[in-house]
Amino acid sequence: MSIEPLQPNQDQPEPIAVPVYQEEAWVDKRIVDTGRGVRIHKTVAELPCRIDERLLRDEVDVTHVPVDRIVALDQAPATRYEGDTLVVPILEEVLVVERRLRIKEELRITRTRREEHHAETVLLKSEQVSVERFDEHGDPSST
Repeated sequence: MSIEPLQPNQDQPEPIAVPVYQEEAWVDKRIVDTGRGVRIHKTVAELPCRIDERLLRDEVDVTHVPVDRIVALDQAPATRYEGDTLVVPILEEVLVVERRLRIKEELRITRTRREEHHAETVLLKSEQVSVERFDEHGDPSST
């Protein structure tokens, strides 16, 4: 048997459309209280216990003692004990300035006065002024 494709023909009726369906599943979750839970009961017991120990505490007393003494660099005192007391010297460098005069050089200045002859020709300017005045009648008068 041979199958030939359908050719649209005027003698044949229109093709029939057949719908195709597909089912889908929908999954949903929710919390449901079933009444089955867990209960925990806890008790704590307290028992007295006595502790008897000796504790030691050290206290120190710090005293500042002013000394104000200049010593050479090689004679700086070190930390030392005097009985139960630890003595810590607090050192400070200070600049000692001494001023002395030193004669670096001398300037020797000698004044000598002499007389010499000077001759020169110079041009000198001189201004002359004449003033002309008029009297009340308008006549010029010269001065």
